[in-house]
Amino acid sequence: MFIVVLGINHKTAPVEIRETLAMSKTQINRHSTQLKNLPGVEGIVILSTCNRTEFYIATEELTLGKNSLITFVANYGKCTTEELVKYIYLKESKNAVEHLFRVSSGLDSMILGESQILGQVQTAYEYSLEFKLSNSVLNTLFQQAISVGKRVRTETLIDRQSLSISSVAVDFAKELFGKLEGRSVLILGAGETSELTARYLLDNGISSVIVANRTYERAYNLAQELGGKAIRLDDFSQYLKDADIVISCTAAPKYIVEVEDLQPIIDLRINKPILFIDIAVPRDINPQVRCFENVSLYDVDDLQSVVQKNLDERRREAIQAQIIVEEEIKKFFQWLDSLFVVPTITLLKEKANYIKEKELLRAMRRISKLTDKDRKAIEILANSIVNQLLHEPIAELKRSSQNGKAPIYAEAIQTLFNLVPTEQEENHKEGLC
Repeated sequence: MFIVVLGINHKTAPVEIRETLAMSKTQINRHSTQLKNLPGVEGIVILSTCNRTEFYIATEELTLGKNSLITFVANYGKCTTEELVKYIYLKESKNAVEHLFRVSSGLDSMILGESQILGQVQTAYEYSLEFKLSNSVLNTLFQQAISVGKRVRTETLIDRQSLSISSVAVDFAKELFGKLEGRSVLILGAGETSELTARYLLDNGISSVIVANRTYERAYNLAQELGGKAIRLDDFSQYLKDADIVISCTAAPKYIVEVEDLQPIIDLRINKPILFIDIAVPRDINPQVRCFENVSLYDVDDLQSVVQKNLDERRREAIQAQIIVEEEIKKFFQWLDSLFVVPTITLLKEKANYIKEKELLRAMRRISKLTDKDRKAIEILANSIVNQLLHEPIAELKRSSQNGKAPIYAEAIQTLFNLVPTEQEENHKEGLC
């Protein structure tokens, strides 16, 4: 049984190409009958996210299975196979398994180590079960991929460090205030980054949001989305005295928070810290406000340096994650190879026992005056000969499941010993039962 993956992702194709191959749950269901009947394909699982669409198949006939998959994907994407191959990657066997394990671990994601992909792998597997597209090999593969993703995140710190400006800003807030429940945030400028940071803060317990913007309508719309209050930008200073966190990104041509503006407010905030997150370029807040006690200020360079530090740390953790992936690949192929080994050993033993029983029966009929003791001794001798002859081939077959040679050894033994049960053998076995 061969594992193959055909995929397209953010590294190989722009979004306008990726979107032509995206498959929702409804689309997978709509094509399920066609997918079940692809020539040479024993099972299929489809992983489709905003950054990738991947088709994992199990096949006994590698060339036929791959060709069927390529044809289906090209037709689905309404393109020729020649156009398709410009953007896809096609991996098989160990490379395909390694790819899936790296995907589930976040090692192949646009944001290294991100956690969302693990849930998406789980969902892809669940869809394949729901629409009866998978098979036993893919079931085991995806169950292990999910386990690998969890193990990587448990045994490494690959998803612990923040990799966005917004999430780092939240980390600074937690560092200063501890828990954020009951804290308030004042947003200066209603841009995308300010909004994202505010949402992160809300997810972490912030209870009060005030949005200030030059265009009041934009402030009002964002405040409605965030469950907060809208004010005009010119009025923001009167709200500074009660704010715990200030996020500023107005794109103003000069500072909107000066030292002299902050002095009277600080006098009112006795022993009450305030955190400024200035993500504007040019900056909104005069860096000299850091001279005030209980004032913390981080600008975009401060945030970006932490992002880079965290990314470097994730890359170090990725080395350990890859070691885990390699260990799990070995485990999977030991299991997969055992699928070749166990049936071959069973057939080999059945063949040997069939010949032994047949020849014992023939011999017993020819030899007269045998006592029960004699018959028992002959049977023990026959069993011993069979067991000793089979010992080395069986032991070598079992060893082959540890070194990746099981398919080759199994096929060789099946060919050499002609391990295909004949009708006569089947009838003989039924007669012995």
